[in-house]
Amino acid sequence: MTLEFPNPSRSFDEVRNAVRFIGHDGMFEVPFFVEATALVRPGGTELCRADILTAFDGARGSIHDVARKAYSHRRQPSYTLTAADFR
Repeated sequence: MTLEFPNPSRSFDEVRNAVRFIGHDGMFEVPFFVEATALVRPGGTELCRADILTAFDGARGSIHDVARKAYSHRRQPSYTLTAADFR
């Protein structure tokens, strides 16, 4: 099966300082996190939760592509995407 993202919902996880979103592989839910630092340009200012979620929304297509790539390498209970994953 292919990893899909039919549900556009996302939320900010303050403990992880990351945006949480869900992928689906058939009937299986696959949780992903994107670290806030991956959504901010190097040397950028600290962003509030709303700015981070807006940045996520603006980069959603590329985030999903990176998530699919991470998922294709090996199956894990959850995935955390960092700035290094987007280089």
